[in-house]
Amino acid sequence: MMRRLFAAAALAAFCVLGLAAAEKPNFSGVWKLNNAKSDFGPMPAGPEKFERTIDHKDPSLKMTTVQAFQGQERTNEMEYTIDGKEKTIETPMGPVKVTPVWKGDNLEITVSREIQGNQIKSVETWSLSEDGKTLTVKTDISTPQGDFALKFVMDKQ
Repeated sequence: MMRRLFAAAALAAFCVLGLAAAEKPNFSGVWKLNNAKSDFGPMPAGPEKFERTIDHKDPSLKMTTVQAFQGQERTNEMEYTIDGKEKTIETPMGPVKVTPVWKGDNLEITVSREIQGNQIKSVETWSLSEDGKTLTVKTDISTPQGDFALKFVMDKQ
């Protein structure tokens, strides 16, 4: 009797944990970079402005990023399908190969591009805080000159 009760409790806990793990975070919202909490790697300072508006209806993720650096403001729009398949996206800087995939509760976006004959690869790992108010994007970048990492911490507006 005690064995059955324990087995039933373990099964119930497993099912509840399984359901919780199946829910992916939703990154929708307006996000503003928190320079104080971010790490810009080899860059001396972060951008003067970095705001990202995200519309996330899994598997679709659309984002508009507005950033300013050294007085130059730039707007970039991207749209991903989170399905683990590589896609080529045309950008003002040329074609970019993008592969977005879920890794547990994290969104991982692998980006490959060629700049002036050099192959550049980056892997972004997006994570959302438990309260949904902080989006952290860790980026590992590989270049012919070496590897480096960045961490952008964004606060929900």
